[in-house]
Amino acid sequence: MSEIAYVRGDATAPSVKGPKVIAHVCNDLGGWGKGFVLALSRRRPEPEAAYRAWHRERASNDFGLGALQLVRVRPDIRVANMIGRHGTRTGSKGVPVRCPAIDTALARLAEHAVELGASVHMPRIGCGLAGGKWSRVEPLVIGRLVERGVAVTVYDHGEG
Repeated sequence: MSEIAYVRGDATAPSVKGPKVIAHVCNDLGGWGKGFVLALSRRRPEPEAAYRAWHRERASNDFGLGALQLVRVRPDIRVANMIGRHGTRTGSKGVPVRCPAIDTALARLAEHAVELGASVHMPRIGCGLAGGKWSRVEPLVIGRLVERGVAVTVYDHGEG
């Protein structure tokens, strides 16, 4: 079994060859405007537009915790909008991250990644504004993706 590759760089611009999926965690309120999604939207407008439409039409689709939306942005790149946050702020119910929802979305992502023969590229999902701990999320990524043979690269942004 291989491991997660950790690199310093920009997860919105993976430079490996072959099919790629850029994965990130979204909230269940339809909000898009802070954190990783800002960098993503600067590079590609389609994931935000698709997410907003998915939320707007949620009465007739699967939008909700654990859901996955794959958005094709180039012939070789898709973006995985994964609903893994309940709300946007820490409050009486704790931090917004929901690890069971991330796990469900990652399982769905694994099916597509295997089918596409795609590598997966992501920041430390659920660990920024969502308030999660990588020590809890990393085993989910390993169990759902790496153990299925999907190459995963996690990007840490900025200087060393």
